[in-house]
Amino acid sequence: MGEQVGKYELKSLLGEGASGSVHLAIDTFSGSEVALKVINPAIFKDPEFGQVLREQFLNEASLAGKLNHPHIVAILDAVVTEDAGYIAMEYVPGTNLSKYADPANLLSVGDAVEVGFKCCGALDYAFREGVIHRDIKPANIMVHDGTEVKITDFGAALLRSGKVNDTVSIGTPAYMSPEQISGNELTHKTDMYCVGVVLYELLTGKRPFVAETMPALIGRVLNDTPLKPSEVRPTLPAGIDDLVMKALAKNPDDRYASWADFALEIASIGKLSVYVHSIPDIEKYASLRDVEMLAGLPDGEIWELVKVADWRRVPARTVLLNEGTPGDSLLFLAKGDLKVTKQGQLLNIISSGEWFGEMSYIGGGEIVRQATIESMTDSTVAEFSVATLEKTSIGCRHHLLRALLRNVVDRLVLSNVRLAKSAR
Repeated sequence: MGEQVGKYELKSLLGEGASGSVHLAIDTFSGSEVALKVINPAIFKDPEFGQVLREQFLNEASLAGKLNHPHIVAILDAVVTEDAGYIAMEYVPGTNLSKYADPANLLSVGDAVEVGFKCCGALDYAFREGVIHRDIKPANIMVHDGTEVKITDFGAALLRSGKVNDTVSIGTPAYMSPEQISGNELTHKTDMYCVGVVLYELLTGKRPFVAETMPALIGRVLNDTPLKPSEVRPTLPAGIDDLVMKALAKNPDDRYASWADFALEIASIGKLSVYVHSIPDIEKYASLRDVEMLAGLPDGEIWELVKVADWRRVPARTVLLNEGTPGDSLLFLAKGDLKVTKQGQLLNIISSGEWFGEMSYIGGGEIVRQATIESMTDSTVAEFSVATLEKTSIGCRHHLLRALLRNVVDRLVLSNVRLAKSAR
């Protein structure tokens, strides 16, 4: 180690493959850590596969700076010459999902469906940016800190605006959709099929189709119906079979119509798991995504808000804010009902999906709390401090502030209407 590749100093080897190696490296300009994929120069000269591998490398390199999503590994920089090349990517500590496709080391059902949910959001974003991954498998999904996932390796991606030879059959046969194997036109539903295979493997520890030879495997993918997940692992909760088998339908038209439909179905399955002390990211994301005032926020900015908030469940009759006390945090009620009182008099009821504490937050803590807020039922609350919101992107803060100001205006208008009626 210590070798220099472009502006990157190699620190340690992270992995090797047939076409090159991936290193932990330091960007000597910024000092930040990156994962550096370095192509083996001999590969480009291979008479049989050199051109295809060059196209795949160029494919991935062309995405530098274009896919910005919390569950996609960011491609930061790329250099490709006639006989060499490298791609600098966001460094993700941890491992890939292959570790959890082992029957002896499976994730919990809740964690497995949460991984699937996050993949749906990332692949939906990629598709809207004109990208179909085409090689979704556990080895191409990095995982760290529990269920934090990052999809990587877009070398096989189909770019709707690209010039890469899209007719080349690339991917991993055990995870390829029937239409991809057959060379038919591909849509987002081919990645949907791949996610179905990944979920099947994470939930059962087995792939839906296995065979001793490649022709036999391809024949099974095209013609056979796999065992239902519950037939492999009888302890799986109800609903898993329908979810996975629909994603694995041979005909793309029989799969989910959109990534949103698939994600919502996964979220409903996730609710079957019992979370006592923790709140799954599925629940956090869904509660914010459903809020009308946040409807204009891109998916990535919703995930930013999910990550920076302090989420907690509170029992009934818990005081969340006291009138007359200082504070600069903004709060969101994801689930439950709260009552708003001032000097013991009931002023309002706050329901799921509403924000509170806006005035003190907008005032930077200089405005004391004007009322006391107490939970009437068991509730789920997210709290955003000024300090944590500063960690989000400028676009996220801008969208949130505009939404909050609209919310405050709506409440002031409603108060004026109530005052006018009471004065009559």
